[in-house]
Amino acid sequence: MPLADPTEEAIPTCHRAGIPTARALDHYAFTVSDLPRAIGFFTDVLGGELCYQEGPVQDPTGDWMTRKLGVHPRARAQVALVRLRDFANIELFGYTAPDQVTTAPEPTAPGGAYLALQVQELAAATRRLAQTPGIHVVRSAPTGADGPSAWCRADWGMWLLLREAGPAPRTDRRFRPPAPPTGWTGLPGLHGVEHFGRTVENLDAAVAFFVDVLGAELLSMRTEPCPEPWTPAEAVRRRAALRVGPTANVELCSPTPHVGGEPPRNSDVGGHHLAFYVDDVDVAAARLRQVPGMEVMGDPETIAEGPIAGDRWVYFRTPIGIQMEIVRMPDGELPYELLTSARRATPGTYRWADRP
Repeated sequence: MPLADPTEEAIPTCHRAGIPTARALDHYAFTVSDLPRAIGFFTDVLGGELCYQEGPVQDPTGDWMTRKLGVHPRARAQVALVRLRDFANIELFGYTAPDQVTTAPEPTAPGGAYLALQVQELAAATRRLAQTPGIHVVRSAPTGADGPSAWCRADWGMWLLLREAGPAPRTDRRFRPPAPPTGWTGLPGLHGVEHFGRTVENLDAAVAFFVDVLGAELLSMRTEPCPEPWTPAEAVRRRAALRVGPTANVELCSPTPHVGGEPPRNSDVGGHHLAFYVDDVDVAAARLRQVPGMEVMGDPETIAEGPIAGDRWVYFRTPIGIQMEIVRMPDGELPYELLTSARRATPGTYRWADRP
């Protein structure tokens, strides 16, 4: 069923300063059930570059995994990072944990998350993905409020949304990833990551957190029918689109009626987090500790060995239920760079309020 025209809400065009010293969203992180297959999909099918793998990340006798990552103390993780086109880093986790949930929630379920990709021609990209083992095109809409789109489910526990690139309205302030270069051999017409999407319980509270604490720019809010096939035909959702730093978009939605349940943890299949690149992790963490309802998970640490030795980081739990991270990597001096020509996508000279 084609989606009806959405009801738009009036939005002020403003954003706040956000996390001190933040430059950009650094990476999107997802926990999958089969890490090698997920890496293969992002590299062989989508055309990304594998920058590094690390692990196991574990603490066989202590509680470091719980204190620092919010997972079971005996959890164990393997990690990979793939650069996808010019601006996106995709961090993939393969966890084992005694209490792991092994089925990812659907996009409209509590805590459900997905990655949206912008493509030049939806039909060509959808045909390619439909031929990929383990990828299922579960819904395709030739028209809609945001143009042609298609939902895809990966057997290894991840949801993807394809959106066809169209002409930008003169008032559109979303980040728009650039078209692929001539000779691109990845997914046909892949521009890059269009946005990260997440279902939240309280949309107004989540939007306020992104704007007031993270410094995002609210672009639009609308009420519209929920996408099939996950919800009853009469269900609706409120959806907010935000510009998050210079090179990322986030979409938050809250369906009505809202289905109860627990969102996935970082170690569950379908678990996820957002990481922000900052120039000073300690200054940023000190400010975050002052936010009501925020939990900075211990003190910042600097990785001492492995492919990203020198990375300073800390996770934080937000009052809206989304786990996040702040990082500062000495790009150009990381050990993985000695072994491959692949490089992480970095903010370069961009600052948080830049709008390229």
